[in-house]
Amino acid sequence: MLIVFSSNATGDIIMFGDVAERMLELMGHSGTIPGAIAAKDVPVVLERLKAAIEAQNNEGHESDGMDVEIDDEDAPQVSIAGRAFPLVQMLSRAAEEGCSVMWRKQ
Repeated sequence: MLIVFSSNATGDIIMFGDVAERMLELMGHSGTIPGAIAAKDVPVVLERLKAAIEAQNNEGHESDGMDVEIDDEDAPQVSIAGRAFPLVQMLSRAAEEGCSVMWRKQ
């Protein structure tokens, strides 16, 4: 399953379902799909997501626990901060421009 995050402030972001659900959890949402964040709530949600990422980094987590099993042991693992980066950018732009953010199944 793919999840598409949309905002009038940016282009769409597409994430795998498990990654998107984890991001929604870190933002303080139930994970209900489809869903939305009202423009007035975007700054609070953005700070909540940043704080959750920082907390995980401070706990020493190198990855987010959603690593895809790959036969290559040398393959890099993507950190939670790396996975969240596009969403943080979208939320930042949406906050600046006073836009809402929505998500839906693809």
